[in-house]
Amino acid sequence: MSSTLSSAIAAGASALDAQRTRMEVAMSNLANAESTRGPDGQPYRRRAVVLETVQPAGPAFSVQAAGVRVAEVVQDQTEFRRRYEPSHPDADENGFVAVPNVDVPEEMVDMIGAARAYQANLTAIGLIRDTVQRALELAKA
Repeated sequence: MSSTLSSAIAAGASALDAQRTRMEVAMSNLANAESTRGPDGQPYRRRAVVLETVQPAGPAFSVQAAGVRVAEVVQDQTEFRRRYEPSHPDADENGFVAVPNVDVPEEMVDMIGAARAYQANLTAIGLIRDTVQRALELAKA
């Protein structure tokens, strides 16, 4: 298999890992959307995935696909939302509860986008595999 095809498969595989992480973080955000008190005594903070491009190693003149990787998972520092719920055990003296800075519809959109990107990369890897198999079959004939 040529280095161009190998680098394309490696780029697709790196994207699968990155999209899987995006889905896991979105699921964690959704699962904790109502967590008003964590181990630090504060509400859960939304997390976000930061991706970066990975340039393949090899000669500068070669054609190779760039990959992607998770650079870091960061906490969203936007303010917590506040909800009036005076009977809640975490309510302040005015009856307001600080709730996580998680926007459920936004997390659903992120998760769907990551799932579609994951599927697109699986399809691309499958097409490369099929192309290589067809080339091998033609070479045998």
